[in-house]
Amino acid sequence: MKKDVLILGIESTCDETSAALLKGGRELVTNVIYSQIEEHKKYHGVVPELASRAHAAKIAGVIAQALGDSPLDYVAFASGPGLPGGLVVGRVAAETLATLKQVPMIGVNHLEGHLFACDFEGNEVKNRLQFPLIALVVSGGHTELWYVKGYGAYKVLGRTRDDAAGEAFDKVAKLLGLPYPGGPQVSKQALAGRRDAINFPRPLMPGTWEFSFSGIKTAVSYYLRDHKQFDIADVCASFEQAMVDTLTTKTLDAAVRYKVKHIAVGGGVAANTLLRERMQTLAAQRGIETHFVDRKLSSDNAAMIALAAYKKLEYAERTGQTIKANVNIDPNMKVKNWGK
Repeated sequence: MKKDVLILGIESTCDETSAALLKGGRELVTNVIYSQIEEHKKYHGVVPELASRAHAAKIAGVIAQALGDSPLDYVAFASGPGLPGGLVVGRVAAETLATLKQVPMIGVNHLEGHLFACDFEGNEVKNRLQFPLIALVVSGGHTELWYVKGYGAYKVLGRTRDDAAGEAFDKVAKLLGLPYPGGPQVSKQALAGRRDAINFPRPLMPGTWEFSFSGIKTAVSYYLRDHKQFDIADVCASFEQAMVDTLTTKTLDAAVRYKVKHIAVGGGVAANTLLRERMQTLAAQRGIETHFVDRKLSSDNAAMIALAAYKKLEYAERTGQTIKANVNIDPNMKVKNWGK
């Protein structure tokens, strides 16, 4: 693989249309993101059909802006998981560009991208991840806990059985009449509230690494039903505390169980200030270092897709194996590497 290989990443799994150009696996040249917040705001959530239409309308312009007149060696795209319509738009765009430029195309798992995004520091790839580690991928659509031995070598310990963490934030915000996206709005209100005002449940689900957040959401709904007079700041603060307690407890328990000294946290909810503070403080007390994704790369973006593609190319060159674009990662699989 040549030293300054140029990879264009494409991300279209949910409600961000993004393209990014990565040079030599170390320099983020461009990272263009079109957010669909305005399209979905009045529905208090992502409407798949509207998302697909917005991707189709915007993806050509986003790619043109990210690529400019630059040459190209590879096109990478998020192959899943995600909304079917958005995935189709991204793949067709990647196939079209790869054909026009006569370059190979690489499929990337969207959740791998969130993990690898932790390697960025500003616009540079610093390879901050240190293995083995426990990874928490936590976003609006996903909440997963992984044991990671290296790039492409991991085992899924647990997933959410119902709502993802970010989805729970958005649904509680809707119950409270707060604008979409709900996570930042709940956190903003929580700053003025008491985190111990309401004892919302912590669904730790002993004996499993899985998550379940629908119960917390339901508890908030029942509280609002039974209390006609309530302090919105207290509700937000108490809810946020319950969510963060659940995420940090399960992640740290996994780190202790697997005897690792490093934790990585990626995905949109990784931008939450309370989660960052609590995870880092509690992990440090156990001698564990925490690596959070930079906030500007915590939401869906193509920079993480381009970097994941570069890591796959490095692996293929080092091992001589053919890499596979796994759309979904089997939660029951043993730790194994790409291509096996």
